[in-house]
Amino acid sequence: MALTTPSVTHSPTAERPFSALILDFVGVLTANAGPAHRTWCLAQGLDAEAWRHTLGHDPEASRLYTELEAGRLGQAEWNQRVAPILGLAEHENLMGRAWAGVRPADDMIALARSAAQAGLSVALLSNSFGLDPYDPYEALGVWELFDVAVVSEREGIAKPDPAIYQLTLDRLGLPGEACVFVDDHPRNLPPAEALGITTVLADGTPGNAARIATLLGVPTTP
Repeated sequence: MALTTPSVTHSPTAERPFSALILDFVGVLTANAGPAHRTWCLAQGLDAEAWRHTLGHDPEASRLYTELEAGRLGQAEWNQRVAPILGLAEHENLMGRAWAGVRPADDMIALARSAAQAGLSVALLSNSFGLDPYDPYEALGVWELFDVAVVSEREGIAKPDPAIYQLTLDRLGLPGEACVFVDDHPRNLPPAEALGITTVLADGTPGNAARIATLLGVPTTP
């Protein structure tokens, strides 16, 4: 299980200009979830874009997802309330069923391990979508990567609220200038930059993990 207390602080060097790597989860440590969600929707007899469209555009489903991210609504209740919006009769473990086909991003996981082996602290900064009954971090086997884990459900705040970025720095025991943050949503980067954190947009570009490794001054991942 990930630690949620400050880790040992590592000082940057000329060869290694940063002391910590902060990673988002979805779209960074996971492969693109879209194909898996579309496959799942079709298997349920739904339109292929039903998951994306419902969570992103249905006002009530969007509101419930925001409540879920901030920990004001549990995943089990979210499942129960969103299933009928999707047009599904079965709500048990809805989130887990929809996410079952999403795979880890092997190159970014390798980068996290390479950074840790080089002496950097590695942190998770994630807007969660619930931990029970389905724990996505456990399902993809990434908890063990982190010295510090800041998950919105546990904290009651979510990106892009500046407070959650500052909380991550506090738990790392580092200034923003010592950290690199990787996220797949452009709107989540400016609050980090305002704290002096170097940001990288995970846009799916091939070789992105290798470029981040070079930025960090750690061995390039395969």
